[in-house]
Amino acid sequence: MLRAMYSGISGMRGFQVKLDVIGNNIANVNTFGFKAGRATFKDILSQNVGGAAAPSTATAGIGGINPKQIGLGSAISSIDTIHTQGSTQTTNVPTDLMINGEGFFAVRDGSGNEFYTRAGNFYLDAGLNVNANGYNGLQRVLVNANGLKVQGLTVDNNTGALVGAATNIYIPADAQTYDIDEKGLVSYIPAAGGARVYVGQIQVVKFSNPSGLLKAGSNLYSVSPNSGAVPALADNYAGNKGRGTIIIGALEMSNVELTNEFTEMIVAQRGFQANSRIITTSDEVLQEVVNLKR
Repeated sequence: MLRAMYSGISGMRGFQVKLDVIGNNIANVNTFGFKAGRATFKDILSQNVGGAAAPSTATAGIGGINPKQIGLGSAISSIDTIHTQGSTQTTNVPTDLMINGEGFFAVRDGSGNEFYTRAGNFYLDAGLNVNANGYNGLQRVLVNANGLKVQGLTVDNNTGALVGAATNIYIPADAQTYDIDEKGLVSYIPAAGGARVYVGQIQVVKFSNPSGLLKAGSNLYSVSPNSGAVPALADNYAGNKGRGTIIIGALEMSNVELTNEFTEMIVAQRGFQANSRIITTSDEVLQEVVNLKR
């Protein structure tokens, strides 16, 4: 009876965690680049009531005997992040970018820490007077919604050929126009006109195990011991070695499917209720045992 009660408690705890995961998924149904979570279960150690026996080798012997075990409940096995592609929302904003396929945008904070994101709602900030990419004057830098700088790869300013070192993406404030192509190559037409100037190629970073990345909040991920190392810098561009291409003027929506989430919510709710019934039934049986002394 006590075993059944504690099994019910473990089941209630597990389904509570499952409901927490489902609630977070539903709360982020409109979060750009959000990847849904999934809770899975495993059984806890079983108590052996009787051991197993091999069949007798004698002609008149008996057959084998299976072990007798009583399970002791369940526990959370894993909370996975499902990295399937989200749907496309067209915005026609030239700095809104979406990765169609595998990979993450790289962004960096003021302390030099690098994070990764699928949310491509970027913009050009007000700009600073800096010397970058051969231009002296007011430069606007491409950043995400929290002001983290989008990371790119340096290119030849005249041809756009990849050089490879990391760089921020700067556009002169007085540029006539600027452009981002499907491979993330950023260029602009100078204020005085003339030939197009290439300023960098936006990084697309692919990990061997994206589910191993740590969620850092604000649509950001960071590297963990099981995500795989950051690939060589020169490989990190769209369309290279399995990386997705970049869609301009669109954003990736959350991959949360509300129909699945509400179905799982019903299952979790009923599972929680069933486990609570185990506890109340065990309590009633214990009450009957106590009443035997009357």
